[in-house]
Amino acid sequence: MPINVLMPALSPTMEKGNLAKWLKKEGDPIKSGDVLAEIETDKATMEVEAIDEGVLAKILVPEGTADVPVNDLIAIIAAEGEDPSSVQAGGAPKAASNGAAKPEPKVDASAANQNTTPGGGHMAYERVNAAPEGAQPGGAPQAGAQAGSGGRVFASPLARRIAKQEGVDLGAVQGSGPHGRIIARDVQAAKASGATKAPAAAQPAAEAPKAAPAPKAAPAGGAPAGLTADQVKGFFAKDAYEEVPLDGMRKTIAKRLTEAMQVAPHFYLTVDCELDALMKLRETLNGSAGKDKDGKPAFKLSVNDFVIKAMGLALTRVPAANAVWAEDRILRFKHAEVGVAVAIDGGLFTPVIRRADEKTLSTISNEMKDFAARARAKKLKPEEYQGGVTSVSNLGMFGIKHFTAVINPPQSSILAVGAGEKRVVVKDGAPAVVQVMTCTLSCDHRVLDGALGAELVSAFKGLIENPMGMLV
Repeated sequence: MPINVLMPALSPTMEKGNLAKWLKKEGDPIKSGDVLAEIETDKATMEVEAIDEGVLAKILVPEGTADVPVNDLIAIIAAEGEDPSSVQAGGAPKAASNGAAKPEPKVDASAANQNTTPGGGHMAYERVNAAPEGAQPGGAPQAGAQAGSGGRVFASPLARRIAKQEGVDLGAVQGSGPHGRIIARDVQAAKASGATKAPAAAQPAAEAPKAAPAPKAAPAGGAPAGLTADQVKGFFAKDAYEEVPLDGMRKTIAKRLTEAMQVAPHFYLTVDCELDALMKLRETLNGSAGKDKDGKPAFKLSVNDFVIKAMGLALTRVPAANAVWAEDRILRFKHAEVGVAVAIDGGLFTPVIRRADEKTLSTISNEMKDFAARARAKKLKPEEYQGGVTSVSNLGMFGIKHFTAVINPPQSSILAVGAGEKRVVVKDGAPAVVQVMTCTLSCDHRVLDGALGAELVSAFKGLIENPMGMLV
């Protein structure tokens, strides 16, 4: 039977991708492990490999196509012994009769990618079998029929969350997942149609319905929330701006950080850290670095390398803070995973230093140089920038003294690092000039209470001001 090649989900948050380039053409033999295509996600360009064998019978999505939804059919592989010319776009061999081909079944991400890992470079596949007579395409029941004998609606957790947020009645949504399961795109399609809003609670017959509240006036000099693009543009003269289309990265950043501010209750803790001892140790360590075969230093430590290491050690010294929120529980980690924000054109990456508490400063430094270079070239693998418990965002190189940062889900905190500068402080009852760096920790109050967050910040400050503790 033919093998359908689906647009893979290369990360847990990926919804669409761009089919940048086909590396095989129709008629080419395919072996397991062959690279079939290059897919551009919101974060990177990935090579995807075949996990089955056969002949590439038909390419359904040409290279250069943008915004291809995850799990859409993009190609068909004829299995061993099949005639590639007899395979049609529906994915099944051509029937002997002239009857119309049955619609192609759809599957959701959890089913289509059951043989792949998040971020793994393998295509999603499904074998095409004949559907039972009378079945709906993909095995989905008619709209409203998802409920079982007990009235249960079969839907993915993400679909349920979106439906709750948007007020969509799942009982009136037709699922396109396996066995009629409702998935996220079904809810989004239902929301767009406007026909499946959850019914309002019934009012007592004797009670007159309340009048709808008057819309809020726009704030002076600004626009109210929820405006369409055309309404926003109406506030400005047409020759006053140029329109910049959103790419996948900017859309993802906007969506995820908006959700973070709406869902995660942020609070902020700010400390000033003296850098004099750290700067002296950094100079000593850099001066002692060995040379490689080209005569270049084996490492060159930055202040940010010390910050990453200090944050990793602080998390392990305050283990209750080394945790993330997981809806019905808290996940507490044994080692520290520290993300580091890397700015690129149009957005940013946050590659994660794994086991930052265990790695040496030189290892962290070299790892970050590699991450930063590949981030700017959009060559990071999804598993290199996903996860993490906390992140470091350093704007000191821009002269920023103090700022607050938005937590990057699913992490539970983020440290905003300002510039080091000379300041006059009082020491032993007398004024003294020291180099000071202001740092602000944004905390998710679902995981960290004020005292716990303060304990974490205090541990970080102690390591920065006594940096020899990072070497032992």
